[in-house]
Amino acid sequence: MHDNKKPSLVQAFNEKGEHISPVLPEDQKNFLIDIDGTICDDVPNEEPERMAIVPPYPDALKICNKWYEEGHIITFFTSRTEEHRQVTEEWLDKHGFKYHSILFGKPRGGNYHWIDNHIVKATRFKGKFTDLIIRNHEIEVFHP
Repeated sequence: MHDNKKPSLVQAFNEKGEHISPVLPEDQKNFLIDIDGTICDDVPNEEPERMAIVPPYPDALKICNKWYEEGHIITFFTSRTEEHRQVTEEWLDKHGFKYHSILFGKPRGGNYHWIDNHIVKATRFKGKFTDLIIRNHEIEVFHP
């Protein structure tokens, strides 16, 4: 179920009082979720015929839809290309995934290092989709 509603963004200002990019309310999260290997088995772009028939991970469907119902923004961010849009949207809809949008063309190969001016929390999928818990881990940061 694709939802084109725009999130409720809040105006933000820098220390000089100038407008900066708006932000989501504190209690709302922006989930960017991979598809292949995260909500279903990993299907490479070179085998698009499998994209239509791969079963979803039931726990991924349950948790993604729970987050959606709680008011969070669900965006699938995939290495699939635009040529896979139709099969991907049909598959998500057929299995009942609720989401707001899909971003295609994520770079392939993993080893991602996201640099952003907003807080980014990364969670590596290791085989089971559950509610998130808080743990402290060592991370890389820019040298002061």
